[in-house]
Parts: sequence; structure tokens; C-alpha cells
Amino acid sequence: MSEKSTDTNMVKLVGIVREEKEYSHEIYGEKFYNVLVEVSRLSDSVDLLPITISERLLINLDLEVGNYVIIEGQLRSYNRYIDSTNKLVLTIFAREIYIPNEEELEEAIKNPNEIYLDGYICKKPVYRVTPFGREISDLLLAVNRAYSKSDYIPSIGWGRNARFCENLIVGDHIRLWGRIQSREYNKKFISGEVETRIAYEVSISKLEFIEDDNNRVDQVEQEG
Repeated sequence: MSEKSTDTNMVKLVGIVREEKEYSHEIYGEKFYNVLVEVSRLSDSVDLLPITISERLLINLDLEVGNYVIIEGQLRSYNRYIDSTNKLVLTIFAREIYIPNEEELEEAIKNPNEIYLDGYICKKPVYRVTPFGREISDLLLAVNRAYSKSDYIPSIGWGRNARFCENLIVGDHIRLWGRIQSREYNKKFISGEVETRIAYEVSISKLEFIEDDNNRVDQVEQEG
């Protein structure tokens, strides 16, 4: 994606429809549906990503299981009350979706999973080293959108990016580029029952620190 992007939240995916669409919700008379799309990684593995689509985009669209689709939109978050706690739920909100022709598919499949975010650190990043010596930093990014709303996007940096993220503080303004990934984990209940769930996060490939727009500027001014 272009490094001169003006939007703060942009996603472009190409993948295969893996489940029939399901009704999600309705806002001001407009119905929305959810569908699961399988997106290939450069390795042999895949990510199964949730897509939210307006009924307007489904007109004359052959959204059958097994079809390739190209999706452009935003990664959005909302809170859902689950197991007596608020849980952050992520979905890719489609602004455009279409069935590619062979030429479009051949070009799009070169970069099947791209995201660009421009936002602010809203939780102190957590740096850790795995037993295999891999450096990882977890961070939560607040990305503003219209009507005074924000999306809270969990992201993960590796290696050099992890070391850089370790030194970020709440309020720092960053831009990042990467891909959206799905990850299975086991939720263990008090009863001993274990349930497999899926988490979604952004895997960072590149990031940029916006030096003149963060809390550190305010701190320097106050100290001065």
C-alpha cells in the first residue's frame, strides 16, 4: 500500500469464500451480513478472516463458497458482552467487494493481505522473548474514524520492530503496514472445559514513528 495514504485505516484482501453468508445486524434499515474468507500466507498456512458486508454490496454479487473475492475496506472493532466480560471483537468492514477476473486475481494474489493503520498507542506495549529466542511486542493501537469513533486494533511486532515497540509510550503516534492474521487459542473454564477460539491481530511488517505528534511533545513543552 502507498506510504502516502490519507485514510487512517485501509485493508485490501484477496481470498476464497469459505462459508455461506450469515445475517449479522441492521442499522437504519440497512442489513449487514458476515462471511468467512480464507486468505493465503506466503507460507503454506492460511488466515480465516471475518468480513462484514452491507446488503448494498451483495446486489448481483456471486458470493458462493469457493469463489475468489477481492475486498477493500477497514479493520474495525467493537465490544461484545461474553462470559460476563466485555470482549473486543474485530471484523473487516467491506467498502468494496467483487469477483476478480483472471488478470485481476493474478495481480492481487501477489499481495493477498495488506493493511495500513495510522493511530495512537493506547496501552503500554508488552515486550517478551519466546523460549525459542524470538522477540515479540504486543501493542494496542487506537485508530480514529468518522463520527468521533475509534477502533482498537491489537498488533504484534517481531524482531527489530518488537525492540522498537518496547520503547513506545501511551499517546505515541505511529503508522504501520502489515497483514491481518488469525490465531487459534484455547480458553479454559473453571469447570475444566476447554474451548478453541480464534483471535485476530495485525502482524507488523513496517512502522513509522510520528515524532511531532505525540504526548512526548507536550511533556517537553511543559518541562520547558
